[in-house]
Amino acid sequence: MSGNGAPEVRADGRGLRVAVVAASWHTTVMDGLLDGARRALEAAGVQDVAVIRVPGTIELTVACARLAPTFDALVALGVVIRGGTPHFDYVCSGVTGGLTQVSATTGCPIGFGVLTCDTEEQALDRAGLPGSTEDKGHEAAMAAVATAVALAGLATRSVGAPASSAR
Repeated sequence: MSGNGAPEVRADGRGLRVAVVAASWHTTVMDGLLDGARRALEAAGVQDVAVIRVPGTIELTVACARLAPTFDALVALGVVIRGGTPHFDYVCSGVTGGLTQVSATTGCPIGFGVLTCDTEEQALDRAGLPGSTEDKGHEAAMAAVATAVALAGLATRSVGAPASSAR
């Protein structure tokens, strides 16, 4: 199971602006991922949250690229389920590379909540729904907030100064 060994991530996100960009395919799975992200942001104290829906997972990259300059962190949520054509491979590779590039070039953390599953059952098991074993929406949102907080801490340190303890 991919969740084994995962750290428990917590962060104080008060004062952060966060956008959640969510695809629309696979409504039940996406609703679970979005609910998980909202719960995480609420638990972290983030009050300034925008939710943007895009048609599919491939559109997450362009939306995040447009939003990155005006938010402290982004959360990208989507699901791609393997079918009988190479479409799965192209979409998964494209969105992973695209979101990584957006984050690296803008400096805006992007919580990666894109499920890449062989079956719908695998996606449902990771969607944070009742009976699911994992809550990838929650994990992605908390990772984005924790990274934004860590990077903000770096910005307040002078170069060469010793690191202080995390929040």
